Amino acid sequence: MSYAIEMNHLRVSFGSLEAVADVSLQVSYGEVVTLLGPNGAGKTTAVETLLGFRAPTEGTVRLHGLDPQRDHRDVVARTGALLQRGGVWFPMTPAQVLDLTAAYYDAPREPSELLALLDLERCARTPWRRLSGGEQQRTLLALALIGRPRVLVLDEPTTAVDPEGRQVIRALIAAEAARGCALLLTTHELDEAERVSDRLVILNHGTVIAQGRLDELAGRPEVVVEVSDEVDTDELAAALGCAVERTGSRTLRCASVSTPALVANLTAFLGDRGVSIVALRTRATLEERYLELLAAQRVAGP
Repeated sequence: MSYAIEMNHLRVSFGSLEAVADVSLQVSYGEVVTLLGPNGAGKTTAVETLLGFRAPTEGTVRLHGLDPQRDHRDVVARTGALLQRGGVWFPMTPAQVLDLTAAYYDAPREPSELLALLDLERCARTPWRRLSGGEQQRTLLALALIGRPRVLVLDEPTTAVDPEGRQVIRALIAAEAARGCALLLTTHELDEAERVSDRLVILNHGTVIAQGRLDELAGRPEVVVEVSDEVDTDELAAALGCAVERTGSRTLRCASVSTPALVANLTAFLGDRGVSIVALRTRATLEERYLELLAAQRVAGP
């Protein structure tokens, strides 16, 4: 099978520092995959290597089946990227920089279309230095889109973007995937990853510690309930017939598949004690699973 993006046992070192130790992943056309990990996990180094800005120490990277360094011209023509480092010459406006960049492509998207799509029309004539952080970020995203790429690599795409702008970017990611574009994202924002991703790859210390769909990473079946007051976990465990763990003063994790009988028993138990359910969900949040995986790796050691 031919993938849009491939990393095979990628390793990148800077002298004695191994920034990426062993990363393998694939992204298909029409798929959204997000790299998650703490600062220093190797996300940005992996992305920069994928785009050909640095050579692998070991392993291979491919975009559209091409080597991003050897076949750089062809890769650039088919790939859009938004990186943390970089910007626009400060006197230029979004309209000017989009017009200029469009001239480098044979069949670019219309700059006016991207200005409207990314809600940049109001600041289209504003110099770069006077744009807000969110407006600058959306301008960079417009630049990544202008060449009609088949692959989009977006490093922290919602940084400094307000809630309204985030909705615009989420809709854009979904639209690009629907037209068959492959998207590789990095982010620290777990709720954003949960909203837009088909699959997740979690990095730590330069290695992949988990990857898969959200439901695959959700862990063991459980019911997580937030209650209005504290309850005795031993008594609740006996009533439900499953282990119950307290993860906050009023948050309980019940090690059971959610069934009508379990929910009825839970509701009756709490009702008898004058306690109400504030929220109930049938799996751990991505944040909870993410922190569990990082903690498990710390315990296991390097």
